[in-house]
Amino acid sequence: MMHAVASLCTGIMAEIAERAAGRKSTEKSRRNERFAYALLLIAPVLFASNMLAARASADVIPPVALAFWRWTAMFALLLPFTGAALFRARYALRREWPDLLILGALGMGVCGAFVYVGAHTTTATNIGLIFSASPVLIILLASVAYGEAMSRLQGVGVALSLAGVLAVVSRGDPAVFLQLQFTVGDLWVLGATVGWAVYSVLLRYRQSALGTMPRLAAICFGGMVVLAPFHLWEVMAGAVPAFDARTVFTVAFVALFSSIGAYGVYAHIQSSLGASRTGLLMYLIPLYNGVLAYLLFGETLQAFHLVGAALVLPGLYLATRSPG
Repeated sequence: MMHAVASLCTGIMAEIAERAAGRKSTEKSRRNERFAYALLLIAPVLFASNMLAARASADVIPPVALAFWRWTAMFALLLPFTGAALFRARYALRREWPDLLILGALGMGVCGAFVYVGAHTTTATNIGLIFSASPVLIILLASVAYGEAMSRLQGVGVALSLAGVLAVVSRGDPAVFLQLQFTVGDLWVLGATVGWAVYSVLLRYRQSALGTMPRLAAICFGGMVVLAPFHLWEVMAGAVPAFDARTVFTVAFVALFSSIGAYGVYAHIQSSLGASRTGLLMYLIPLYNGVLAYLLFGETLQAFHLVGAALVLPGLYLATRSPG
């Protein structure tokens, strides 16, 4: 009898403990979700910071130099956390070095330097709107190159977004296409957008034996290798970066906030809220970017910006919906 009572008490206590642990786990999950939603309001600032820094640093540091030192700084920050894993994966690195160079050239070279070059002759508002079409290009490239399913509704979204980008690039004037009188900076940013889309598709489909963070560090190093000769050419052409406080601050800012901060926060939000709700970031970035560009640089919205946003944002929503 005593044994039965003891067993019953033990069972009751175990159930109480299990329920308490479940309540704690649920409460912790809720706290994480609330924190992720708070970050969802902050993250667009981190992503927009690179576009704003590109505009603000146009007269501070040459564009290729900024890209080179940004990714050098990020590699240096990642190395203490990924160095051991990279050493263990040294044989995989030998096999994958062509892919790592190509990904570095696209993600850190084309996507990085082209934005900084373009910022000399276009606005931060334009950069934000043009670059917001990158998820649409990713879907289009994945469909064409790898046969990913794309519904008719997604196709409509792709068409709308691309039309919005063309509206921004042409400044709302169709004659620009006939006379080929584009703003050079917009074309550089458009090239960066295409580069990012190609990078993203290759990153997804090219198999790798490396973990996520070690692979990112290796790609950063690949980008440094590709950018180094262009940085040297820039220096030989007379565009020598002045290693003063402004330059160091600019490099540190884009490395910490626009790179590690933005992608770290994005990863945390995605793990807590899932991919669909994290996708809200893509709608918020151009809006945050436009407001901050107005506050920091006095940039004003033109009619073609509104037309572009009215096409890009709904198009982005339709294109990023799951095929059905």
